[in-house]
Amino acid sequence: MELSGKTIAILLDNIYQEMEVWYPLLRFQEAGAKVVTVAARAGETYTSKLGYPCKADKSYDQVSADDFDGVVVPGGYAPDHIRRHVMANQLVAAMDRQGKLVAAICHGGWVLCSAKILKGRRATSFFAIQDDLIHAGAAWEDAEVVVDRNLVTSRKPEDLPAFCRASIQVLAR
Repeated sequence: MELSGKTIAILLDNIYQEMEVWYPLLRFQEAGAKVVTVAARAGETYTSKLGYPCKADKSYDQVSADDFDGVVVPGGYAPDHIRRHVMANQLVAAMDRQGKLVAAICHGGWVLCSAKILKGRRATSFFAIQDDLIHAGAAWEDAEVVVDRNLVTSRKPEDLPAFCRASIQVLAR
């Protein structure tokens, strides 16, 4: 399988966009990766915008960038909660420094802003946070997926097939 031996973190918090957590989680598992959900509190159940539950396997203080080959930041309103945790921002920044996959979709770009990894990088997001990414130093593009080295970004749930394909290509390198 194309991702056999890879471990991916998916960050969680309440009011996540359900497809932007579950589609990558299942797609990466299907490709052979181990997927670990990471949030502020391990064992806690976080709910999506529609109330769909997802339980956190680990907490930010239980993991490090060395544990993973990639990280996915879903959208919804969850990223505004995720970025309030210093350790979440540090995890994303450390993974970027190590050249590992950092993938964000929709409002997930808010975490990239707080992790301070966008300066001089190409990226996309949901159009409503375009200015946030630009102010964080990104060259924003309106495209279904933008790949800048190890950084993969997409705009919305409809972009998930391209987002996952690009993420898998980065992980397979």
